[in-house]
Amino acid sequence: MDRVQMAEDLSFSRIVHGLWRLADWKFSDEELITLIERCFELGITTFDHADIYGSYTCESLFGRALEKKPELREKMEIVTKCGIVLQSTNRPEHKSHHYNTGKNHIIASVEKSLQNLKTDYIDTLLIHRPDPFMDPEEVSEAFSALKAAGKVRHFGVSNFKSHQFTMLQSYLDMDLITNQIELSAYHLENYEDGTLNLCMEKRIAPMAWSPLAGGKIFSGTEEKSARLKAALHKVAEEIGASDIDEVLFAWLLNHPARIMPIVGSGKIERIERAAGSLTYKLNRDQWFEILQSSMGHDVP
Repeated sequence: MDRVQMAEDLSFSRIVHGLWRLADWKFSDEELITLIERCFELGITTFDHADIYGSYTCESLFGRALEKKPELREKMEIVTKCGIVLQSTNRPEHKSHHYNTGKNHIIASVEKSLQNLKTDYIDTLLIHRPDPFMDPEEVSEAFSALKAAGKVRHFGVSNFKSHQFTMLQSYLDMDLITNQIELSAYHLENYEDGTLNLCMEKRIAPMAWSPLAGGKIFSGTEEKSARLKAALHKVAEEIGASDIDEVLFAWLLNHPARIMPIVGSGKIERIERAAGSLTYKLNRDQWFEILQSSMGHDVP
């Protein structure tokens, strides 16, 4: 599988496996180990977490599997996120839903993630969402302390718009290496508002969450979904894809921004199709046909 060089000492697999719904899959430790090993066989070595996933349980579930087979850790890159505070029975001290990017919270979140994931270091830590009450000097201090301690190798952000990214970067003494943003043929906002362009300007590869638009294209009945579905089926036939999910991944993968789609499924056949989509090449006619079907009109 293709790999993306994120930093001098770090690369990610072009397809990332996402663990947002891990708690819903009800896997045993052995079943999760089997899934991880199959991902490795496909060339998928990068795994995406967040402290809040599964109401603060998914990191621990993943860590249990790593504890049973610790040699898996050195074959993978772990991404996790912090900064969202949720009310949860697993965090009874949380009194409300809000964001917290204070120094103490970031460091405490990382310490908890390390404990849960049964690892000594996180390959990349992301601030999960822009915090309107953010003190960027505190974020910088937290990042510097975590890097100096060897607990986090690199840092990035998630869901940041261009101005939010550049503001935070201006306070840091290390480069942000990615922005995890919503990207799909259905969701074009980050194509249109300059967010993806900034990634290209900074030469950083973005991670794409919800690359299949949360299933809207498959089950949606509104006009946009119908238009897009028709275009995807047409292109699927032209390129020999087995289903439109492969075309949706290929549409992202063919973009020059080196987009890394996150596959958030526990079904190995879906992960295999995502990996297989790397083989499909879309020409400009096909790529723009999908874009324009989503827009509902021709480009100007």
